[in-house]
Amino acid sequence: MVTKKILLPVLIFSCFSALAQISFGDSKKINDNWKFTLQDAPNAQSVTLNDSDWQSVNVPHDWSVKGQLSPTLASCTGYLPGGIGWYRKSLNIPQSKSGEKVYLYFEGVYNRSEVFINGHSLGKRPNGYISFAYDATPFIKYGADNIIAVRVDHSQSADSRWYTGSGIYRNVWLVYSNPVHIAQWGVYAYPEVNKNKGILNLEVTVENGAAAKANLTVLNELITKDGKTVVKSSNKVEVAANQNSTIATKLNVSNPALWDLEHPNLYQLKTTVLKDGKVIDHSSMQTGFRNFTFDANNGFALNGKWMKMKGVCLHHDAGVLGSAVPRDVWRTRLKTLKEIGVNAIRTSHNPQAPDFYELCDELGLLVLNEAYDEWEFPKRKWLTGWNVGTPGFEGSFDIFADWAEQDLSDIVRRDRNHLSVFAWSIGNEVDYPNDPYSHPVLDKGKEGFGQAAYGGYKKEAPDAMRLGAIAKRLVAAVKKYDKSRPTTAGLAGVAMSNETEYPGSLDIAGYNYTESKYQSDHEKYPNRVIYGSENVHDMEPWLAVKNNKHIFGQFLWTGIDYLGESGSWPSRGFYSGLVDLAGIIKPRGYFRQSLWSEKPMIYAGTYPANDKKELSKDAWSIWNYNPGQMIRVVAYTNAAKARLELDGKVVGEAKPYDEKTGIIYWDIPFASGKLEAVGLNNENQIVSKYAIISSQQPSALVSNDTNITIDKEKGVAKIVVQVVDEKGLPVMLSDNEVVCTVTGPGVLLGLEAGNNSDMTDYTDNVQRVFHGHIVAYVQATDVAQPITVKFTSQWLKPVEVKVTVK
Repeated sequence: MVTKKILLPVLIFSCFSALAQISFGDSKKINDNWKFTLQDAPNAQSVTLNDSDWQSVNVPHDWSVKGQLSPTLASCTGYLPGGIGWYRKSLNIPQSKSGEKVYLYFEGVYNRSEVFINGHSLGKRPNGYISFAYDATPFIKYGADNIIAVRVDHSQSADSRWYTGSGIYRNVWLVYSNPVHIAQWGVYAYPEVNKNKGILNLEVTVENGAAAKANLTVLNELITKDGKTVVKSSNKVEVAANQNSTIATKLNVSNPALWDLEHPNLYQLKTTVLKDGKVIDHSSMQTGFRNFTFDANNGFALNGKWMKMKGVCLHHDAGVLGSAVPRDVWRTRLKTLKEIGVNAIRTSHNPQAPDFYELCDELGLLVLNEAYDEWEFPKRKWLTGWNVGTPGFEGSFDIFADWAEQDLSDIVRRDRNHLSVFAWSIGNEVDYPNDPYSHPVLDKGKEGFGQAAYGGYKKEAPDAMRLGAIAKRLVAAVKKYDKSRPTTAGLAGVAMSNETEYPGSLDIAGYNYTESKYQSDHEKYPNRVIYGSENVHDMEPWLAVKNNKHIFGQFLWTGIDYLGESGSWPSRGFYSGLVDLAGIIKPRGYFRQSLWSEKPMIYAGTYPANDKKELSKDAWSIWNYNPGQMIRVVAYTNAAKARLELDGKVVGEAKPYDEKTGIIYWDIPFASGKLEAVGLNNENQIVSKYAIISSQQPSALVSNDTNITIDKEKGVAKIVVQVVDEKGLPVMLSDNEVVCTVTGPGVLLGLEAGNNSDMTDYTDNVQRVFHGHIVAYVQATDVAQPITVKFTSQWLKPVEVKVTVK
């Protein structure tokens, strides 16, 4: 059998500032003190417009999540509104900056934005997930106030299959630079790693915006985390007026510390540009050494070690916060996923904010970076419930012809220097049978299709043979700017796509819900590298990865519950995640932990027993039932066996781990007390325990988050509050209404309990707990003083949490 190997030694950067994102100039966030109106205000770009009656907001800002939930709105976007909105900001540019260039850098605006400065249009960017910068210099008034205006058109509110949010939902930066500077995203590095030797290949592009040629020196310096310079280089370059020039150099490193999932070792790369001996520009970013191997027979290896990717798909919202998700919230969520055993993320189905990739670099998580969910034609967008009723067909397809290659190129150039990114996905389920493409093979049955095919072959539908040509264009756009990683896509209609050139144009092929083709396609296409790009949470898809050496991993749908793609009203979103909207691990998260984590663990959940002998991976830790009622107790564990005890007495004999189901269970009559699942090794030694104790009536609110410290510059505290009884035991069945009050230099961003069917107002400070808990997100407001957060509920003892701000 032929073996296909893709050897990709990679060194990439983890960026911690706009300096690293843009890679030039001096930058600062300009997120505060914007004015906003949710209407298409006439002449809103005009410097003379009076915006005093507009709403004062800070960005990142998502207006949709603050809107009114309504059953008359589209289910695909979470029953939340879109619309057209305008933002304005007054920005003073000092006279001392005269002679410097001025750029505005937006990490993301959803969507169809147009940016103005002092009434002049700087440009339009329809794709809401793309970062972009504009040179505002020709229209800047130095020593005076300048008016930035941004029009955002999300009037096609049902333009996505999931919740997108609306507005300037990511950071905005002001950048000053010399006319001669490093180009935007102009530093690129890729390594060669061979045993104990690392070679960092560097390309630095310098842009000369001046009227005369520039003779420059470009310095590159590699520094360890403790500040020691490992190696440096110096190169001379001449850049003609109004031209760009790229210099290439190599940095040799002996015995580099490799980046891996357990030890994400990082270096710092400093790039400096000098003219006549003076520094005129600089860039600084984190970097690290590692290599990939993709093999059609053996799967995937990181730094020469074969491993399985235990991945999840993630959308970009965070429940009540919508799409404007602070960095601290993402850090907490990603750490929770890693605790479960997740080691890879698929950005479904669009690039995330820069903070996301930086955190994955820091934490040691692999990232499959995805660009598109639809290409040249629209997909179905469900309006009255997931896969229910008549769909809509709004979308981003209308911008594909004009923007596809540029958007994809910008994604690659922005993110190619992230250590976490291991592949570029050019599309998700664009080959979904009859949504929109069709092929005669659809008349041959359902084998090879993991999802509905919407009937047989439809001659009037777009020809699936088009997929190959489009894929080749997109792959070429990727390879132009990054040859160090493979291209991929999530294939929904594998049997149909196999009739086209689409899979063959990819370096590695993702199969969505098509485990049935893993073996047959491996035999039919022996050079194809295959993995599960989207999978359900059942045991069988995981065993298809675990037991097949050539399948290098899977990506569960989904890692975290998300807004949109909702069921029929009432439903805020899709709730198949390992973690709920509040960032709390769900029972299926513990089930997955039992499969993926190396640390000893056990979890116990319960539900009424029935004659069907169902084994659930969604059993909550509740031990409150009617006396004598037959209850099924399930244990999720990575122990060799487990037994069940009630108040210290064995009520369920030790049973071995079930390799087929991953679940050990007992049916016992309910009696109140302390129910404990005990994990044992093969020598009957205790390796893990998990207890559930019968609770009484709710008595108080408590929080274990009593020692929280956040950064004064918009740091966010996540505070978890639990309802307990008189003995301090969690009351999982409570649904008490909680009021949150913030005192001091902080603001409540929102309350989130994770209840998918709670369609009440999420913009205020009142919310009901779900499974006995609720989460509050409190953000600092740039003042280093303590914040007090108080939680109250009728009939319950309140709790106060002190937040230290530094």
